[in-house]
Amino acid sequence: MQKKLFKNIDFGKALDLANLVDYQPGKVISLTFVQNETVSVTLFAFAQNEGISTHSSSGDAMVYILDGKAQITIGEETQVAEKGQVIVMPSNVPHGLEANENFKMLLIVVK
Repeated sequence: MQKKLFKNIDFGKALDLANLVDYQPGKVISLTFVQNETVSVTLFAFAQNEGISTHSSSGDAMVYILDGKAQITIGEETQVAEKGQVIVMPSNVPHGLEANENFKMLLIVVK
């Protein structure tokens, strides 16, 4: 039997990705699907005004916004990203985000 690389998600079912995590006041909720030395895939739900502090990653990070809006800072530039948009953060460049409202995203990091 082949080892499954994905976890915390049903195989062989069409799913609404945004509904796999719920908002919780004052919290950031995450659900990790894949985490290994070359790739990570994590689904997040941020309550309004929650965020991720500025940090750097050794891999390129792509965020797909599933719901809401967030202010995303990459290096010295800040922009608002909203539902349906995607943004890529290059490796080794400081980045962070703050949810302007309830906000869900899928984060894919490739090293």
